[in-house]
Amino acid sequence: MQHRQRHAPAEPHTGGGGVAQPYAGMEARGVEALSPQEVADLRAGRGMGLALPAELNRYPGPMHVLELADPLRLSPEQRRRMEGLVEAMRAEARPLGEGVIEAGGALDRLFATAQATPAAVMEASAAVGAARGSLRAAHLRYHPATRDALTPEQIGRYEELRGYTARR
Repeated sequence: MQHRQRHAPAEPHTGGGGVAQPYAGMEARGVEALSPQEVADLRAGRGMGLALPAELNRYPGPMHVLELADPLRLSPEQRRRMEGLVEAMRAEARPLGEGVIEAGGALDRLFATAQATPAAVMEASAAVGAARGSLRAAHLRYHPATRDALTPEQIGRYEELRGYTARR
């Protein structure tokens, strides 16, 4: 069974002799662990799938609820509530996203400057994990308020519109 890294290109590059080089071209990234799209998403406060535990378990996200406002028949009050939640979530998530970028850059620099020791790698990796955890929590914590603002019928319709029919 072949295992493919999530961040590796779909088709690995091959070097001389046909040897697969799945990371070729990634050395030019500013933060090697993050694609340019991921950096843009982090800076914009986008969720990037971080709230899937909520999303897939009947806790809709405010941004997706707004995207589906018409078929969900949101009231003006519900729309205002979702807009407020999205604004608050993005205001919280943007600086946390910058923290993820910064922590990832620090980890990269340990290796780029030949200063990687087991202890330094552990510390820098823990900082990346903490930054990502804080960002994930920031996205997840707006889902309960979103759910509370919707009727059970709207939640059911949301799940249908998003294609979440298997968990009923």
